[in-house]
Amino acid sequence: MAKKGKGDKEERNKKEEPGVHKDLSGFDIRINEFGEITTSFDVDRVNEFLNENVEDKKLKGRSDEEE
Repeated sequence: MAKKGKGDKEERNKKEEPGVHKDLSGFDIRINEFGEITTSFDVDRVNEFLNENVEDKKLKGRSDEEE
């Protein structure tokens, strides 16, 4: 087996930030030691973003759907 170089270890230690929509820049979500979800944004702000940018597949094609 080949030895792993110093560069390999350094690459594994780097944390890459995920790509985020510009409206959600700075958004961070974590689970604390009690199993609670904590975010850097208010839940209402996240829900507002999702309502504007994500189509709800369950509601697609309904006759009473708001447009």
